[in-house]
Amino acid sequence: MRNRPDAARMAAWRGLLEAHAAITDLLERELEQERGLPLSKFEVLLKLAEAPDGRMRMLELAQSVLLSKSGLSRLVDRMEEAELVRRERCPSDRRGAYAVLTDEGRRVLRRAAPVHLRGIQEHFASQIADDEAKVLADALGRVTAAAREGGSHRECPGAILERSAAEGGGELPVDPGELDAEAERLAAEMPAIDA
Repeated sequence: MRNRPDAARMAAWRGLLEAHAAITDLLERELEQERGLPLSKFEVLLKLAEAPDGRMRMLELAQSVLLSKSGLSRLVDRMEEAELVRRERCPSDRRGAYAVLTDEGRRVLRRAAPVHLRGIQEHFASQIADDEAKVLADALGRVTAAAREGGSHRECPGAILERSAAEGGGELPVDPGELDAEAERLAAEMPAIDA
């Protein structure tokens, strides 16, 4: 089994990251300029609008918009002050809470959605052919499914080594210096990233 991607897949990975960063920046700027709404707030409003009854548990919402739990909590605090969302306690879990979309939040989302959709069409959809869109959606769907299926249960290699050392009497099964040397070797083999 290969322990690193080939050149074509590395180029695809880099292209995905660069495209995401560039398009996200454009969408953010357009929403801010035309509607005064940061993309992070738009994403929260959109996720809530798509959820049953316009509500999601805070942890689930944080995972769906790629924010930390604390980052989402601060964002929801600001959105609550603007009356875009409200928090509700979870009756079955005293520590849990829901974020709930308000009527004002729906109004702001409806006003911002055309700007966002226009940006997606202009900066992304118009750049790919119909057959490419299907291939891209299928490939990214597989990647996402595999990451969600396997990634949520995996531990970082360092955590595995530390646990193994603790369980085995304190001796690490691999010399950390060897791991550092291997990481440096792999990094040196990677193509230089243009600034």
